[in-house]
Amino acid sequence: MIKIFTKGITIAIGGLGPALAVGKIGAKAMESIGRNPESVDKLFVPMLLGMAFAEAIAIYALVITFIL
Repeated sequence: MIKIFTKGITIAIGGLGPALAVGKIGAKAMESIGRNPESVDKLFVPMLLGMAFAEAIAIYALVITFIL
């Protein structure tokens, strides 16, 4: 019972943080593009990299959940 609860809490916290991070990264990038439309080329790749690194944290949480 405690093992299942621990797995649930691990994946919940491990998914919540990256989800908030990806949302904030996307929102700030869209806000920046809205203010300066010419910056699309300069912002797109760093935005995608930031989102990918945030999602990697969620994948690590999933792996840890499977290990537990």
